[in-house]
Amino acid sequence: MRIEIICTGDEVLTGKITNTNFSYMAQKLEDVGLSVHWGTTVGDDRESLLAAFQLAATRADAVIVNGGLGPTVDDLSQEIAAQAAGVELVLHEEWLAKMESFFTRRMRTMPPNNVKQAMLPATAEMIDNPIGTACGFALNIGKARFFFTPGVPRELRRMLEEQVIPRILARSGAPASIHLKRFHSYGLGESHVDQLLTGVEALDPDGGVKLGFRAHYPQLETKLTVRGTDMDDVRRKLAPVTAEVKKRLGNFIFAEDDQTLEGVTLAALAAQQATLTVVETFTAGQIAARIAHLPGAEKVFRHGTVARHLDKLFGVSLPPELDQDTTEAVAKAARELTGATHALAVLIELDEGADRIDLGGTIWIGIATADRIEFRRSRILGGREWVRLGAVELGLDCLRRFLQGLPVVERIDFEKT
Repeated sequence: MRIEIICTGDEVLTGKITNTNFSYMAQKLEDVGLSVHWGTTVGDDRESLLAAFQLAATRADAVIVNGGLGPTVDDLSQEIAAQAAGVELVLHEEWLAKMESFFTRRMRTMPPNNVKQAMLPATAEMIDNPIGTACGFALNIGKARFFFTPGVPRELRRMLEEQVIPRILARSGAPASIHLKRFHSYGLGESHVDQLLTGVEALDPDGGVKLGFRAHYPQLETKLTVRGTDMDDVRRKLAPVTAEVKKRLGNFIFAEDDQTLEGVTLAALAAQQATLTVVETFTAGQIAARIAHLPGAEKVFRHGTVARHLDKLFGVSLPPELDQDTTEAVAKAARELTGATHALAVLIELDEGADRIDLGGTIWIGIATADRIEFRRSRILGGREWVRLGAVELGLDCLRRFLQGLPVVERIDFEKT
């Protein structure tokens, strides 16, 4: 099936806002085995919009139009869709009533111009927007089925996943059930994982499993798209492949599906009724920021210290060059002085001139409890930001491994001796 995405709006065309909606839609479609053939960005201009719709109608089977469903004069999607389809705009009474209820529940009066959002092409199929006033809809223009979606990201995402993608899959003749299984890892590069997982797709002789990757340093997402006649068939195909992926990637997998590294780490702390103190340098507090805001963190996260170029941390003198003894001493002192059961210290020494891509820094990690201490040293090259991101991820992953009883020290692809 040939799919086109048309993103509308002057603010998108001129670069005043970053078009994250396109990348999100393309990724979600790819996850279920649907590839985007064309991506078009059009401003709020009637002639340009009409031309874009007419061209897409000649070459695509399905078209997702994003934006232009608001109440203002520059929101033109309904009007141009009706023109391209050769039909009139008509008032959709059901959506008008829903909008009025939307405003009433918020103790507000609906402005008159919002009525425009209930004007849909006469042949349109309404697509519900459960969290906004922009009514989505679908209709045929030429040989293509067009799906019109709101530009507000959270509204788009809900509509895309719950309503648009299932409709496109049905039109594509895809199997009744498609499932995406995801594994999140840190420490292995994309090409390395691709090599490690050679042949896993063949574990399903029907060819219903597709392997894919999404690299976003410092993490790697390994994806298995599984097609089947129903969910029982999907689970049957997925089971041996999942087991093999876990076997080959081992301790480097820190989470699955919608889990996150920080969420898994927090859950492990909570399961042990533990509390946590974090000490970090150069990271701008990103380790604490990843954990402290999560639900349940109020019972776990005890203290966070963010520092740069101090002579002392928790009474421990910092030498010109860090070492294992100093790192462990900082972790022990932080735990004792804050009363936490666990302390994580992530201290960073940047190479001189580390803004150069061929330079980097040394990461010193200490994890302390009342009766145990673990240490990890790592050299990461690639410039300041690469070191900072790597240090945050490595620190959290070492803590995750510590809590799960796994080796804290296991060589990663991103470090140098």
